[in-house]
Amino acid sequence: MSTSPAVPGDWFSEFGREAFRLEILGEHGSGWPEEYRTGTWSRVVMAARRAGKRMYRVHVLTRPLGPCVEGDLEWGSIRHLPAGEEYYVLDVTEQENPVRAAPDFWLFDDETVAAPRYSSGGEYLGVDFPDGGTVPEFRAYRDTAMAHAVPFAEWWAKYGTRGP
Repeated sequence: MSTSPAVPGDWFSEFGREAFRLEILGEHGSGWPEEYRTGTWSRVVMAARRAGKRMYRVHVLTRPLGPCVEGDLEWGSIRHLPAGEEYYVLDVTEQENPVRAAPDFWLFDDETVAAPRYSSGGEYLGVDFPDGGTVPEFRAYRDTAMAHAVPFAEWWAKYGTRGP
């Protein structure tokens, strides 16, 4: 496994077909990469979409939402959906978590895995690149999460701060 101290932006411009994120981190610190907080992320997503690439994620969560997760969903998801990123929610409040063994990760083109690392307080620390032999395991996590997730808008209408 190799390690990098930061999130290199070139991953998000150089992938060929698709970038998938499984997001399992619950409450977190303020350690989001700068490009996510400043709006650069929306531009990254729009550029990928214009190039015919797919960017999508599944956020695994339980209700009630903590303030960081709720803020992330309300601000981030609603902000980035119009840019073209596809958001799905796997709500494990009333069901067993089918990807409970999975870490947070990005899967690029079904070939490269990038697993962000966080401190015990949720601060972003960098990223690991698991060995290529583990890619099938990460593909299985993706496929399982997608099979159990619902589109963000559907989930938000039911459970978000603006829903019932």
